[in-house]
Amino acid sequence: MSEIPAKATGSEDPSGGARARAAGAFASDASPASDRAYDGLADGGAAPGDAVWQSSPPGSIYDYIKVASFSIGPDGLVDQWSLRAEQIFGISADRAVGMDPIEAFIDPDLRERGERKMAEILDGREWTGVVPFRMPDPVPGGGRGERGLAEVYVMPTRGLDGDNAAVCIVVDVRTLRSIETDLAASQAIFGQSPFGFLLIDPDLRVRRANQRFASIFGGSPDDHRGKGVHDYLPRPEAERVSATLRRVLETGDSITDMHVTGFVPGSDERRHWSINLYRVHSGTGRPIGIAWLGTDITARRAAAREAAAARRNLALLNEAGARIGNSLDLETTARELLDVVVPGFCDLATVDLYQGLLAGDETPPGLADGSAELRRVAFSSAVSDAPYSATGAPVAVGAVHHFPFNSPCADALRTARPQAIPGEDGGLVQSTLAIPMVAHDTVVGLAQFSRTKGSEPFGDRDRDLAWELAARAAVCIDNARLYRREHERALILQRSLLPPGDPVASGLDIACRYLPGHVSTGRPSEVGGDWFDVIELPGHRTALVVGDVMGRGLRAAVAMGELRTAVRTLALLDLEPAEVLSALDEIARGLGTPGGVQQATRAARRPREADLSEVYLATCVYAVYDSVTRRCTFANAGHLPPVLVEPGEPALMLDVPPGMPLGVGGEPFEEVEVDLPEGALLALYTDGLVESRDHPLDEGLQAFVGALTDPTRPLEDVCDHVLNTLDTHHGEDDIALLMARVQGLPEDSVGDWTLPREPRSVGRAREYARTRLLSWDLEPLVDTTELLVSELVTNALRYGEGEIRLRLLLDRTLVCEVWDAGLVQPRRRRARDTDEGGRGLQLVGLLSAAWGSRRTPRGKTVWFELPLPDGEMGLTDPAEALLSLF
Repeated sequence: MSEIPAKATGSEDPSGGARARAAGAFASDASPASDRAYDGLADGGAAPGDAVWQSSPPGSIYDYIKVASFSIGPDGLVDQWSLRAEQIFGISADRAVGMDPIEAFIDPDLRERGERKMAEILDGREWTGVVPFRMPDPVPGGGRGERGLAEVYVMPTRGLDGDNAAVCIVVDVRTLRSIETDLAASQAIFGQSPFGFLLIDPDLRVRRANQRFASIFGGSPDDHRGKGVHDYLPRPEAERVSATLRRVLETGDSITDMHVTGFVPGSDERRHWSINLYRVHSGTGRPIGIAWLGTDITARRAAAREAAAARRNLALLNEAGARIGNSLDLETTARELLDVVVPGFCDLATVDLYQGLLAGDETPPGLADGSAELRRVAFSSAVSDAPYSATGAPVAVGAVHHFPFNSPCADALRTARPQAIPGEDGGLVQSTLAIPMVAHDTVVGLAQFSRTKGSEPFGDRDRDLAWELAARAAVCIDNARLYRREHERALILQRSLLPPGDPVASGLDIACRYLPGHVSTGRPSEVGGDWFDVIELPGHRTALVVGDVMGRGLRAAVAMGELRTAVRTLALLDLEPAEVLSALDEIARGLGTPGGVQQATRAARRPREADLSEVYLATCVYAVYDSVTRRCTFANAGHLPPVLVEPGEPALMLDVPPGMPLGVGGEPFEEVEVDLPEGALLALYTDGLVESRDHPLDEGLQAFVGALTDPTRPLEDVCDHVLNTLDTHHGEDDIALLMARVQGLPEDSVGDWTLPREPRSVGRAREYARTRLLSWDLEPLVDTTELLVSELVTNALRYGEGEIRLRLLLDRTLVCEVWDAGLVQPRRRRARDTDEGGRGLQLVGLLSAAWGSRRTPRGKTVWFELPLPDGEMGLTDPAEALLSLF
């Protein structure tokens, strides 16, 4: 309120009581502070004449409208000018006092009427009206000032000398119109807003609510006045919102999109709102409350949750696609499934697979009724490490169990449909999904996903996601099962083609190791084509073979079997090592050709033609060791070099020309003879021992040579030391290792004589044999040996050439050899009853355990072998053998 000039005094009321009524009306709308002021005066406070009239407290209507006052003296001139008048009219009091208001503010064409009204006012009449005015010239003599419209209330007064005067109260009409427009706009926004709108006072009580807010929380807008946030929200949420309101009121910082959760009357559904808060100020800038604008976002939150769940499920499926099935191991694949779902999808999970399928059965018994035996292959928990089952007694990983026939899990297995199993009262689990694992229309097992109490229960979307995850894992598990079956079959085939048990050789101590490729590295691994063999040859000689068919899988294992069989067949022909590899090369070229070796040879002569047949390549090293001479002959077809460790010397790789791999053809193979000292160690191996992705071949060879430091240790210990020292657990390729320690025949175990080509040599041969057998304490073999030696020496005299050589070798068996320079090989035939001869070789075959002939560089050798008397084989009676010929 503007200051009232102290000079003005009351006068009689010419308006007939209007002033009193106005004063009563003003008093009725006065603020509590005004009431207390009047109460103080009425209670005997300061006298009215001593009262100090001050401006209204901040927040009054007068902060928004422009009200000014000035007084007019008896002469019609301004004699007092208030500060508000200076603000409205822009004229200081020094300039305004003494001005004629009619001349200063009224346009010339209205001055006549203004002067008449001024005269009436000075006669003591009240007047109220709207008057157009203009501002005085800022500078005398200057241009015209601004124009305006003012509502004027003129009240006559009387001075101390009794002359009539007047007090004028002026209100800027433009400001009133602006306030009126703002109020109308504010009311429209507040009342017609589609959002909940509240005005909250500094005491955090609702001062005003709009209809939208009332429609949500019930009642009319007036019913919400005086309520607080605790009347609408749960206590924890109300405390949080109250703290935020206080912060906004204190700092003036607005809050945007604050999410609030609560309930509306008459509904148990949880609702969500987005709240915007900002502080409201009066015209003087004083904070008077907080504006609350709320939007219901329950549907938006639900849609956001659905979208988030869809994104989470999609991410889970993407993770499952990336992590499940990286290994062809059943247990690893099951654990990969649980690693994906725990804890992102559930809190507990298990995987059970049919025991029959794990054992290799195609259709395990009991599959139809769901009660067949299962083995728990994986378990994972986000709440406990101990085995836990949400559908029965705990089952440890690896244990075999079965579900009762009427249980939900058995029903899921029986029907191949998922089952939702509620948790037990007082238990940890809230709900469980039993999902059958179906692959290629075959149920392979059951996956169980459980959520503990306090977690969100499973919904339809979760069930579909669990089904998809289980289906993906089931396909991977079934692929792993099929791979394991094929791998085991190929491994069985490959092992069946390798030497059974521990190989035994004359003059050699043998130790061998075979490690198939495995899947422990998480990469697909198949059985390879590595093989080794120890073949006993006539004359207490031994063939040592190590080879590697390029490629993997059943194809390589079959090719390895064919080559190994061919090697053994060629070895029995007693060919030289280079000849054996040449024949093997022809066989390898014919393996992938329908027409066999000849067709492969013809195709090789047509280089320009397309050859669609499969190519089989292999590397092989073939060595023949003679225990009498301790000499070893090597031939190599693209294989790694043998390693020799002589007593007291470091290990070295033998310089054996590698040659071309088997199956390439066109190149001959070379032989290398090496004399092996007593106690020397010979090692043959495949590349899986010395080469892997992480270790190059040269590094592996050096490591292998460095591991052979003490050849005097037991041979089995040497093998174990080599495998433990080298990185043999990479699982990328098969490993074959064949080690032999030289133990030649002693000189006293060899009898060697040269006989001239004369008839008396037959008797001498019998005598030499008898004497040596008696010295060896082999008297039971004397008669048989004499008879057979006589037959072979006689044949050498009749059909052979050059001098005759007789040799007896004693080791695990007795071997007799007759050498001559003839090239014609003896051929056994069946003599007729009327034939006088032709029964000598038949007699040799009947009385000996084995016999044969072989070519030598200077002729041929015919030999026979007899078991020792203390051996498992019994001796044949010569008399019975002779009678059986007739």
